[in-house]
Amino acid sequence: MLYLHLKRRVYIGPRLISSVSMATVDDPPVFPCSVLEDELSCSICLSPFDCPVTIPCGHNFCQTCLLATWGDDAPFSCPQCRTHFATKPELKKNTVLNNVVATFKVRASNPEPAMPVEDKKEITTPIVPLTPAVKCDTCMEARAAKTCLTCMASYCDAHLRPHLENPVFRLHQLTEPVGDLTERICSEHHKLMELFCREHSQPICSFCLQQAHKGCTFVSPEEQRSMKETDLRSKLSFLDGKIMKNATVLSQMKNQQFTLKDSATNRKKAMSMEFQQMREMLTLAENEALMVVDRELETGQSKLEGLMKKFNENVDSMSKTKEQIYTLLGQSQTQAFLQTTVNIPQAANFDPYTPRINLDSKRVLASQAFATALKDYLREIFRQPVEARISMIKQDVVVEGNPFGERTPPGPFSGFSGPVPLLEPGIKKFPRSHSPGPGHTKVAPKKKPPKQKSSEGNLDSTAKDKPKVRSPVPEQKEKPSGPQPADHNVNAEIPLNITVGEKRSELLKYGTVLTLDPKTAHKRILLTDNFTRAVVSDEHINYPDCPERFAVCSQILASKGFSAGRHYWEIKMTSNNFIGIGLAYGSIDRKGPNSRLGRNKQSWCVEWFNVKLSAWHNSSESVLANPNPKRVGVLLDYEGGTATFYTVADRAYPFHTFVFPFAKPVYPAFWIFSSGSSVSLCKLLP
Repeated sequence: MLYLHLKRRVYIGPRLISSVSMATVDDPPVFPCSVLEDELSCSICLSPFDCPVTIPCGHNFCQTCLLATWGDDAPFSCPQCRTHFATKPELKKNTVLNNVVATFKVRASNPEPAMPVEDKKEITTPIVPLTPAVKCDTCMEARAAKTCLTCMASYCDAHLRPHLENPVFRLHQLTEPVGDLTERICSEHHKLMELFCREHSQPICSFCLQQAHKGCTFVSPEEQRSMKETDLRSKLSFLDGKIMKNATVLSQMKNQQFTLKDSATNRKKAMSMEFQQMREMLTLAENEALMVVDRELETGQSKLEGLMKKFNENVDSMSKTKEQIYTLLGQSQTQAFLQTTVNIPQAANFDPYTPRINLDSKRVLASQAFATALKDYLREIFRQPVEARISMIKQDVVVEGNPFGERTPPGPFSGFSGPVPLLEPGIKKFPRSHSPGPGHTKVAPKKKPPKQKSSEGNLDSTAKDKPKVRSPVPEQKEKPSGPQPADHNVNAEIPLNITVGEKRSELLKYGTVLTLDPKTAHKRILLTDNFTRAVVSDEHINYPDCPERFAVCSQILASKGFSAGRHYWEIKMTSNNFIGIGLAYGSIDRKGPNSRLGRNKQSWCVEWFNVKLSAWHNSSESVLANPNPKRVGVLLDYEGGTATFYTVADRAYPFHTFVFPFAKPVYPAFWIFSSGSSVSLCKLLP
C-alpha cells in the first residue's frame, strides 16, 4: 500500500492535469472533490498544498513545510523517497499544481448541488484542459514521470529509478515529461539545444555557439524562461496600473458629469432669477409709466370737470336772467315795468373757450422717451456677441433732467447709428476724444447748450419738456508752457492748420516711408512684402535671439524713429480685433510682462479688443467710440507733443489724440494677437 501511495504521489505536479483530464474523457462521470483531496495534500502537514514547490526527485511539498523539515544544515533529503542531495536544491514554485489546488479549494468551499444522473450525463465540459499523455520510451506503456534531456528519453517511475538511485546518472538533466523531444534538437547538428542566443532570440546547441552564433551572448533556457516570465509579469503589473488609472479617471469623469449637471442646474436657476428680476423691474417700470399716464388723465379730467361745472353754473345763471327778462316783457304795460331793472350776470361778460388739455406733460413724455430709448438700447445690445455686451453696459452717459435717475444706459447714445431719442438736436455722435489723466476713464462733460426759445419769446413746449443731456465733448485746456513731467497727460487740440479741413492731402505733406524692424519682431510675427506687412503665425518663426526682440507680447517696432518734426503714416488692418497701433520709446521693455503697448510709461497705443476701442498709456485706459476703420492714419508732431489717429476714407477723420511732451525718439509700434490678423504699412499716394 505504501508503494502504491508513493507511486500516486510521483504523478502529482504538472501531469496531474493530464491524468484528471484523461480520466474525464475515459470516464464521463465527474469525480467529487473528496477523491482529489489526498492527491492535493502535502505529505508533511497532510493539508492541501500552500505554495507547492518541486524538488529534483519530482515530489511536491508546501514550501514552508519543506524548509522547516530541512533546517539550515545538511544533509538534505526528500521526506518521501529519502533521496539525498549533496547541496540544498533550488526550490521552484509549481505554478500548475498551485492553480489546481486553488481550483480545488474553490470547488470544495462551493459544492455544486446534487444533480440527477440524466443531467450529469449531459455535462461534457472537462474541469481542466486536456493535454496528451507522454509514454515511457522504455516500456512504451506506462505514463512517463520525467524526461531526461541527457538521454533524450522519457521514463516512467519504474524505469526512472536508475536516474534517481545510481550516482552515475546524477548529472543527467531531468525535467517534466516532454512530448516531442525533436523540438529541442538542433536540426543542423542534431544535438540538444541547451543554450539560448540573446542576439537572435532562438535556442541553439553548443556547436551553433562555436559556428554561426560565435560571439553571441547566451543564457540557459531556464534563465531565458525566468526573464520572460519576469518581463511578462512586469507588463502585467504595468497594465494593471494603467487600467486602475484609467478606471480612476473614468470615475472622476463620471463624477464630473454629475458635477457639471448640478452646476448647469444651479447656473440656470441663477440666470433665470436674474432675468426674472429684470422682468419684474420692467413690469414695475411699465406700471409706473402707465400710472403716470393715468394720473395725468385723472388730472386732465378733473380740470375739465371743474371747468364744465363752472360753465354749467354760468349757463344756469344766464338762463335765470333770461327767464326774468321774459317775465318782465310780459308785464310791459304795467307801471311797475317802468321801475324794474335787470342786471346781466358777470359770467356773461366772458366768452366761453375750450381748454387745451392733453397728456404731453414732462413726466409722460419722459416715460415714453425712456421706454423708446431702452428698447433701442436693448436692440443694439442684442445685436452684439455675448462677450461684447458687458463692455457696452459698463459705459454710461450722464443725463440731466431724467426723472428716473442720474445715469442712463449708453446703448442708445454711444455707438448707436440711428436717431438718438434723448439727445439735444444736432448731437448725433461722439466727437473725437483726447487722453485724460491716468486712472480716469470717463469723458469730461461740457456746459449745457442754451435753451431754445419760441417766436413769442417763451420757452418752446417741445424743448421745455425734453430732458437735457450733457454733451460728451471734452473740455478744452490750454497746453501749459515749459517742460512737463514724463507721466502726465495734457488735453489739447492739435494745431489748427491740421484739423480745420481734415483733408488727407494736408496730412500727406508730412508723409514718411516706413518699414518694420525684423530684429524687434516677436517669433509669432511673420514679415512679408519687403518688411511692410506683419501677420500673426500659428507657429514660432526661427528668428535669432537678440536683446531687441519682443519675447512676451506679439509686437514689433518700425525700423525708423523720430526725434523732431511732423510725420504721417497710414496702416491697413485686415480686421478690427486684437490689434494695437501706437508709439514707443526705444527703451521699452522687451522681455517682461509689462512690455505690452500702453501698459508702461514708454508707449502709447489705441487698441481694438473684441468690439471695444480703447486708448492706453501707463496702464490707464480711455474707452473710445469705435469707428471700425480699415485704414488708420497717424500724425506725429514731435515738438507739439501730440500724436493724432485718423479714420482714413475719402477724408481723414480724427478719433483720438495723445498729448504728451516726448523726451526721447519715438518709434511706430504695433501689437497683433489674433491668428491670421495682419497690419500693413501703406504707400502714401494722394
